[in-house]
Amino acid sequence: MSNSRVAVLVAMALVIAAAVWFKMPLGTSTAPTQAPPSSPTAAAPPAASPAPANPATPAPSTAAPAAPETPATPPAAQAPATPPAPAAESPTTPAPAAPKVQTADPFGEEQTLTAKKVIILKGSATWDNAFETLVGSLRTLSGFLDKQGIKPAGSSLIVYTSTDDAGFTYQAEIPVDQDPKNLARGMTVGTSPEGPTLKFVHRGSYDNMDNTYEAITNHLDEKKQEAKDTFIEEYVTDPLTTTEDKLVINVFVPLK
Repeated sequence: MSNSRVAVLVAMALVIAAAVWFKMPLGTSTAPTQAPPSSPTAAAPPAASPAPANPATPAPSTAAPAAPETPATPPAAQAPATPPAPAAESPTTPAPAAPKVQTADPFGEEQTLTAKKVIILKGSATWDNAFETLVGSLRTLSGFLDKQGIKPAGSSLIVYTSTDDAGFTYQAEIPVDQDPKNLARGMTVGTSPEGPTLKFVHRGSYDNMDNTYEAITNHLDEKKQEAKDTFIEEYVTDPLTTTEDKLVINVFVPLK
């Protein structure tokens, strides 16, 4: 019995082997046969899908035309327009020269005086006490106006009416807008000098006025200009309150 079973098993084994060899359609053999075709079909579609993705890359190449737009940035050409701005600043540099012109006082500048109403006090003095005498007359006029409640309408004036080696005569004048009442002795109301003049400026002590007048005389000689015998001093700084070395005096020389 055992030998017959062995023979049967051997026969069956041969049949199975023959079936596998000739690829007979057996239930167990169908699974392996279907596995190989499934793998190539699955691989084929994914390979086809990335392929179109690669041609999509040329799309960025279309952005390449955008590159020509960057060279088209002629706005850079507008940047050179900024250099003219420094050129505008260069003319501003001469501005410091303006103060130099302002510090130079006019010397022999032509100026026409207009007549003003003034209160006048006449006097005389020697050259030795000239400044003290002039300041004394101006102080008298100023004190009188203060009592009247009248404010000066301009700078004080000294008008030289005559001069010689010993001294001079003069009129101390203060401009006013109204007529004072009850004038003190020696005081009058009149008008200040008018007409074409040459203007000179003196700065500093009155003791140095001789140098200024000498320079004025030289200027008139060089320009061949003829002046009247009258000289007018306008006290830009108040001689009653300003130290003598800080005085600023305009000297007007009337021309014939």
